[in-house]
Amino acid sequence: KKMEDFSHQEMRSLVCAQCHVEYYFKGEGKYLTFPWDKGTTVENMEEYYDDIEHVDWTHAISGAKMVKMQHPDWELYSTGIHAYMGVSCADCHMPYKTEGGAKFTDHHVQSPLLNIENSCGVCHRWGEDEIRSRVEGIQSKGSEGRKRAERAISMAHFDIAACKEAGATDAELTKIRDIIRAAQVRWDYVAANNGLAFHSPQEAMRILGGAVDMAQECRVEALKILAKYGYTSVKYPDMSSEANAKAVIKSFIDGNPP
Repeated sequence: KKMEDFSHQEMRSLVCAQCHVEYYFKGEGKYLTFPWDKGTTVENMEEYYDDIEHVDWTHAISGAKMVKMQHPDWELYSTGIHAYMGVSCADCHMPYKTEGGAKFTDHHVQSPLLNIENSCGVCHRWGEDEIRSRVEGIQSKGSEGRKRAERAISMAHFDIAACKEAGATDAELTKIRDIIRAAQVRWDYVAANNGLAFHSPQEAMRILGGAVDMAQECRVEALKILAKYGYTSVKYPDMSSEANAKAVIKSFIDGNPP
């Protein structure tokens, strides 16, 4: 789509999309690049990154080559009902206001929930409490899905670490490291988004479901490798508090894991 083909409403969202998108810094010149050559879905961008063998960092626990999603807000929003209905980012986050005879967008950019009457009430003719309840209901379900993905992915990283400790080679771990990379890309695509899945609930939950599925597939494959080396279970470190989690992560970074 050429720039001149975008509507006025789409342009009001593309202003935000200059920053609220997924991007990376390409080559030695660190040129700001959008990974959209194949499309803007999480699968499209994953394929793009895999093709160029892009790596943001190596996971200290599993040794997997990881991709860090930035904040693909525009990409996720584009799959949702508000984008389909032609509602721009500015309509919700910078709603119109009037002073005297002038009408202009409110440049106090904030959550629509802090200005429900002007942001949501223009289209949704319910009471403010009902609108807020609806939004928070979507977000609480998104939070639950995200936490399920986080747990499955975290345990999978430790399973891979256990395989390595049991004696598995890097060649044996290539497949499951690729799977956990794909799972975490999906979790991060949603987690790095603002709005906690609200901008496109169905798409966000589809992606989180894929993240959980891939993480569990990784864990099953890891157990097969462990069985090959004579192990049937994994003893997981205590991650019940932030302090414990940081200590465990630091032990892996320092090369002295539990």
